[in-house]
Amino acid sequence: MADVGADELSSRSESPEPESRSLEDRSLLHQRLAIRELIDTEVSYLHTLRLCASDIRSRLHQLPPGDLDVLFSNIDDIIQVSSRFLHGLQETTCREEEKADLIGNLFLEFHEEFEHIYKVYCANYDQALQLVKAYRKEPELQKAIQGIIEAAVPQAGPSGLSFLLVIPLQRITKYPLLLQKILENTPTDARAHPVLQRAASALQDVNSNINEYKMRKEVALKYTKVEQLSLRERLARINTHTLSKKTTRLSQLLKQEAGLVPRAFLCFRPHEWSLDIPGGPAEQYCGLARDLQLEAFLQFKQRLKGLVWDPLCSLARALVGPQNLIKKRLDKLLDFERVEEKLLDVGSVTYEEEAARHTYQALNSMLVAELPQFNQLVTQWLGQILCTFVVLQKDLADQVLRRAESSMALLPHYHVSEPDFRKLLEDTLGQNSSQLRFVKESFEKVLPPPTTQPLLPGSEYQLQALLTRYGPGKLYQVTSDINGTGTLDLTLPRGQIVALLQNKDTKGNSSRWLVDTGGHRGYVPAGKVQLYHHIIPSEELRGQTGTHEDYWLPTPEPTQPSVPTVPHVTQVVAAYPFVARSPHELSLQAGQPVTILEAQDKKGNPEWSLVEANGQRGYVPSNFLARTPGPAPWGWSLPS
Repeated sequence: MADVGADELSSRSESPEPESRSLEDRSLLHQRLAIRELIDTEVSYLHTLRLCASDIRSRLHQLPPGDLDVLFSNIDDIIQVSSRFLHGLQETTCREEEKADLIGNLFLEFHEEFEHIYKVYCANYDQALQLVKAYRKEPELQKAIQGIIEAAVPQAGPSGLSFLLVIPLQRITKYPLLLQKILENTPTDARAHPVLQRAASALQDVNSNINEYKMRKEVALKYTKVEQLSLRERLARINTHTLSKKTTRLSQLLKQEAGLVPRAFLCFRPHEWSLDIPGGPAEQYCGLARDLQLEAFLQFKQRLKGLVWDPLCSLARALVGPQNLIKKRLDKLLDFERVEEKLLDVGSVTYEEEAARHTYQALNSMLVAELPQFNQLVTQWLGQILCTFVVLQKDLADQVLRRAESSMALLPHYHVSEPDFRKLLEDTLGQNSSQLRFVKESFEKVLPPPTTQPLLPGSEYQLQALLTRYGPGKLYQVTSDINGTGTLDLTLPRGQIVALLQNKDTKGNSSRWLVDTGGHRGYVPAGKVQLYHHIIPSEELRGQTGTHEDYWLPTPEPTQPSVPTVPHVTQVVAAYPFVARSPHELSLQAGQPVTILEAQDKKGNPEWSLVEANGQRGYVPSNFLARTPGPAPWGWSLPS
């Protein structure tokens, strides 16, 4: 046995397994574990959903059917889709080599269905939580519900119904994380890698769309909800914000009604703009539009005013009298009811009260007798106005068609058959698209090279660490100072190098990026960072041996005689001009070489640096300093 063990040991030592093969095997193992986690958790998730739909929902007899529909929403649809999805996952286990690729395609196949069913569930989730809170105010009902849930799902614990309702939300948000875990352990050159990338992106978009849909439903629910508020509650809601909002809306409405500002849908007048296209169909179109605006539409406006607008104004004036009578009747009704109550209590009323009583009776009798006839006449009047308006619209449409027909006859392709015209259109569009591609390629060739902000002094080590960890394709540079306002927002100076982790936040907002500074992670505005172009030093391009260093790091200088100066000095240049504002500061010109004596002020503030230039010393802002673009054999030198 000892000989056998020695033989095995010698055989292993003679043929050691390469380290790269070991890393691949480890990644493959992690990939299999991630896939197993996806399938196992999907089985558990579907089992819990079925318990909710069968055991729990069927036993909650204490709740009305309407509450059950709100609580469990479209859980049956989720179970149906999840069952088919799980069946597809389980079928991939038979094809071990193609499992990751099949899983990616399966997610791409189901992501639209996921979005459709989970949109409905997530939109109803808040309403379901309100019911749960209402149940907790009734101890006996809450105890009965808790007993049913604990009997079916013991792991629910004291959370009970809330624990079950949140499970579908947790599952749909977990899919991108599980896919990302599989993707991280898939080789980049594998066939499944691009498929998994598309699947992970698609599931992230699904979650973003669900959040957007949920937000819109909440807004709609806010303004469609009918609240029975008392006068005191309504007055309590009045504040400066609501007053400002209402008055702004009212002023805008008055401006539109008075014609001081145009409405949005009436602002489009293409015939008033020069298209810079001499001759041809464009000029004919402008001529037609101008002709219609100056003649046909003008005539229509005049006829509309005389036959529709003026009669409507007369009708509105005719309604003022009966409207005032109706309002006056309501006022007299209050007096009448007061007099009737006094007559019942006392048995007699004064002369004025009796007159008020008779006034109401006379006014009410007149309205009851004449108001129906008046309403009938007004209805006929309004009907005639509407019929006139329809006729005017029809006449306008006929006139526009006649004028357009005469203009269309002048077009060069008027007599071309529809198939030939369609082919001509396709050929023209294809030719124009080719020209656009050529212009785009030509434009890209003459684009100026991307500008790079000066690197912050002392940040070479951080740049090298980020470069080693993430690679050059993930590095970005801050183009202007960033002041973080949120709890997860970063505050960064101009020129800071960061590594991009994700180009959207948790809500799918692509204007906030998650970045790593080498020490902290957080969100920054996407518009304030640009891709950082790392330039490899010429020594590395020539294949010289040595460790990879950033080109901003100075090369070792030859041994020089010791000079009594401040230790650890560093040569840099001023990236921007600076004018001293006190005797402690030093004025600099852009490109002027300086020597950093201290990278902070006396209080330890790194935003100011003590520098020396032309024999003078003083403080300057640290972000006004930058290192020269390339090292020289004997220290730093300005670019020629």
